[in-house]
Amino acid sequence: MMTLSCLGLAGVWMGVSNQAGPRFFRGFLAELGRAVLPPANRPTPELWNTNTISASWLGHSTVLVNFYGLTILTDPVLFRRIGANLKIGTVGPKRMIDAALTPEELPDIDIILLSHAHMDHLDLPSLHCFSRATRVVTAHNTADLLAPTQLRAHCTELKWGEKAKIITRRGDAIVQAFEVNHWGARWRHDSYRGYNGYVIEREGRKIIFGGDTAWTSTFRPLRGRGGYELAIMPIGSYKPWIWCHCNPEQAVSMANDSGAKYILPVHFQTFALGREPRHEPMERLRKCIEPERIALSEIGETFVCN
Repeated sequence: MMTLSCLGLAGVWMGVSNQAGPRFFRGFLAELGRAVLPPANRPTPELWNTNTISASWLGHSTVLVNFYGLTILTDPVLFRRIGANLKIGTVGPKRMIDAALTPEELPDIDIILLSHAHMDHLDLPSLHCFSRATRVVTAHNTADLLAPTQLRAHCTELKWGEKAKIITRRGDAIVQAFEVNHWGARWRHDSYRGYNGYVIEREGRKIIFGGDTAWTSTFRPLRGRGGYELAIMPIGSYKPWIWCHCNPEQAVSMANDSGAKYILPVHFQTFALGREPRHEPMERLRKCIEPERIALSEIGETFVCN
């Protein structure tokens, strides 16, 4: 009788508690039967002009960039779930919209940029899809997480303010890490891990990958380092997590601080990580920036820098 009573109390706790564990479990059960929608658009990188900068949003914080013939991928998350990798598969949030390209449809990737160790940004099942030829730039004290993958062969860790010349078979790029307002622990005990935004430079032109960040003034010093064609900026998961995820107005403010011409919004529409309505981030973004500066708004769309 006592056992049944304890089980009943545990069930009630799992059903109503707002702690992370019960919320995760309830979300997992609720998503089991939900369909994942196909993306409305699919990029065709094989047709992109290698004499310019093209960028396509594949979902969440994953952006495929052709930077004057050099292929770059940010925070690759390509499968239907993110989270802990167990023997039964990945246990965690389920996508609302499929990735715009599967791993098999991607072109050869020259450089992967990893902003930090959170499971929705450093996704090991996705990273297993890439070969030793791919170079990786990642945050301080995160390279050890790549040990099970082939990417461990060519991995560069950067602290804030550090830069590196990344040499690939199709050319080189300068990557510099800068400070953002987030945190890097993958689990509770590894708070020593870093977290970065990046400036990428090639052929005299620059773009920004803002990673994952709450509002911060650290984009302001970037302005003095030259013009930026594009800033890839997160705009979702701010309710109630505004202390670690910026809202659209703050994303625009930071992009403006850097002097970026265009903003490519990410970190929304893909996973239900925040409590804001799915379409709210883009609706708010359109109200606070000139429409011609928004690079794209839907998963799978492609933007070409003029």
